[in-house]
Amino acid sequence: MNRVALLGSTGSIGTQTLEVARHLREQVKVVALTSGRNAQLLSLQLNEFQPRLYHSLVPEEVASGQSILRTPEEIVADHQIDTVIVATAGSAGLKPTLTALAHGKTVALANKEVMVMAGSMVMESARCTGATVVPIDSEHNAIWQCLRGEERDSVQRILLTASGGPFWTYSEEQLKAVTAREALAHPVWPMGPKVTIDSATLINKGLEIIEAHWLFDMPYKQIQVLLHPQCLVHSMVEFVDGSVKAQISSPDMTLPIQYALTYPDRVRGPRRPFAWDTLYTLTFAEVDTNRFPGLRIACEAGYAGKTYPAALCGADDAAVRLFLHGAIEFPQVARLVEHTIAAHSPCDATTLEAVLGAEAWARDYVLTNHTKIRTT
Repeated sequence: MNRVALLGSTGSIGTQTLEVARHLREQVKVVALTSGRNAQLLSLQLNEFQPRLYHSLVPEEVASGQSILRTPEEIVADHQIDTVIVATAGSAGLKPTLTALAHGKTVALANKEVMVMAGSMVMESARCTGATVVPIDSEHNAIWQCLRGEERDSVQRILLTASGGPFWTYSEEQLKAVTAREALAHPVWPMGPKVTIDSATLINKGLEIIEAHWLFDMPYKQIQVLLHPQCLVHSMVEFVDGSVKAQISSPDMTLPIQYALTYPDRVRGPRRPFAWDTLYTLTFAEVDTNRFPGLRIACEAGYAGKTYPAALCGADDAAVRLFLHGAIEFPQVARLVEHTIAAHSPCDATTLEAVLGAEAWARDYVLTNHTKIRTT
């Protein structure tokens, strides 16, 4: 029985994880749930799964039953928990991740920012305690599956696929007129607002390159992004002999979540098998970084290292929020991020304080200077 703590239970990944847990009741036991301010949904989840522990930012509004209130750090350190699923957004997942790894837990990671901001710290913590980091992001989970049983020195390159979001055929002029409502309407994937906008700007693919660099100990020059609008090939690994492994499945997060929970076993999932009787066309293309500079900007932050990736995350978070509130145009998201990274004074990303400080500085810089940057 895999005893699981789910951080971020009321978000998109969190609710899908609980769907998988319902299907795997004989193999997965939900021991703890944490949420932000969605007290109503958390109350329903606590009533259904009856976890021993929970956390909420508004505990006075939660009908907790017999569940005991604890901090996220206390929860992930609990000796009765085997796997911690980090499905929280942004920097909120960083401290619980490091705490869980320090206690030797398996961490199933669905939070890009944790690895982007502090990939070196996370992987070093895992090495020190013998803990395991398992990727839930569909692209990284696909790479993880493709690498299973392979020698790392046989890998030529990793090929991350990108849906391109809803605007990958738009001209630069069309992109200026994009509304938040249009950007939130992803053509294939149901995701949370932040990730959906990052998918539309393609900044998320830069974040995923940085994440893959740390997860798989792969040089940046051996990681490439390809547009794949059908979202059926979730990523590929090319080997030195010219062969390529691709992980193909329907665009649905329940499969990578389930595999992360049942690894190394494969079991029947809650979804129908892949429908091969339907004729599919698979297309791939390179990303136009002139129209979508977010990918280039994010990659440059990753190459630069130090606290630049943390500043990238903070700037992107603030810029996305401004766009969703109608304060800036769609192309301004990447522009604000680029200006912020250029203004950042980096330091070594060797402490939690340095990483979180850079992320907070970048967020404040965007919110304070976005009007001035828009007019320059």
